[in-house]
Amino acid sequence: MVNSTQGSNLRSENSVTYESPYPIFAMAVSSFAAAHHGLRRRSVAVGSFLEEYKNRVEILSFEEDTVTLKTNPGLAFDHPYPPTKLMFHPNPTAAMKAADLLVSSGDYLRLWDVREASIEPVSTLNNSKTSEYCAPLTSFDWNEVEPRRIGTSSIDTTCTIWDIEKGVVETQLIAHDKEVYDIAWGEAGVFASVSADGSVRIFDLRDKEHSTIIYESPQPDTPLLRLAWNKQDLRYMATILMDSNKVVILDIRSPAMPVAELERHNASVNAIAWAPQSSRHISSAGDDGQALIWELPTVAGPNGIDPMSMYSAGAEINQLQWSASQPDWIAIAFSNKLQMLKV
Repeated sequence: MVNSTQGSNLRSENSVTYESPYPIFAMAVSSFAAAHHGLRRRSVAVGSFLEEYKNRVEILSFEEDTVTLKTNPGLAFDHPYPPTKLMFHPNPTAAMKAADLLVSSGDYLRLWDVREASIEPVSTLNNSKTSEYCAPLTSFDWNEVEPRRIGTSSIDTTCTIWDIEKGVVETQLIAHDKEVYDIAWGEAGVFASVSADGSVRIFDLRDKEHSTIIYESPQPDTPLLRLAWNKQDLRYMATILMDSNKVVILDIRSPAMPVAELERHNASVNAIAWAPQSSRHISSAGDDGQALIWELPTVAGPNGIDPMSMYSAGAEINQLQWSASQPDWIAIAFSNKLQMLKV
C-alpha cells in the first residue's frame, strides 16, 4: 500500500494489461492461488459486453511473480447476453473441489466448472415457475460464511437467495419498490441491497417480513447503483449514486447520515471495493478514468478527504476488483482492456 498522503500515483511499470477482442464489463479474480512451476498463479475471468445474444467469457492466468497475464484457448466459453457479474468461489478452503467454480449472472444464474484445460457448465438456476422467461439479474453476491448461499438482485424488485448445492431457492423477497441493482452479504444470514428507488436496505433471513432502511438518496428517486460491505468491519458499507462523482460511506449504527462522502472524482463513479486486508481503505473508479485509493480518517476534516493514491487509465473505468487473495493488486477494466495494478 502506498503510504503517501500527498496523492501519489500508482505506477504503470507495476502493472500488466490484457487486450480483449471485445469490450469488457464483468470481471473476477479467484480467491485461490495455484502453484505452477513454483510460481503463484491466479485465475482472472473477464466477460464481454456486446449488445447481442452471444457473448464471451475468458479465463486468464495471472502470475504475480513475473507480472504476466496469459490466455488459454481452452478456457473460454460463449455466454448468453453480457454477464452482469462474475465471481469465483469466495472460500475455496471450505470445499477444495469448489476452488475453480465460477458463477455468472445475466438472464439466469449459471455455475461453471473451470478445469485445467476446459470449462464445463454445472447448472443453470431459474426461479420462474411458469415459463422460461425470467427477469434479468443485475448482480449477485456469494456468501463467504455459508458458500452454499448466493443472493441475486433483479430488475423485478426482488432478491433471491439460492442454495446452490441443492439447486433450490431458499427464499425470495420483494426487496424494493423499483429495480434492485446490487446485493452484498454481511453475515451468514444478513444481506443488503440498493435500488432504483434510492434506498439501501438490510435484510435478516431470520425475520423476512422486515427490512431496515439505512440510507436514502438526498434527491428523491436517484438510483443507487453499487453496494460494497466492509468485510473487515461490518459496521461500514459504501454505495454510489447514478451520475454522481461521490462515494458515500455509511455506518449502519447511524442510519440516514453518511459518515463520509468521497468527492474527488471528476465524473461519475462506476465501481467501489473495500481493501481485503484493511478496514480503513477503499478503492473507487469512474468515468474520469481514475482509479483512486482512499484512507478513511477517524474524523473527516472540513475540506473533505483526499485520495492517498491514484492511477489514470486514460479511459472510462467500468469495473474494479480488490481480491482477498491478492491484497497488493487491484484489477480494473476499461474499454477492451483488463489491467492488474500493484498498489
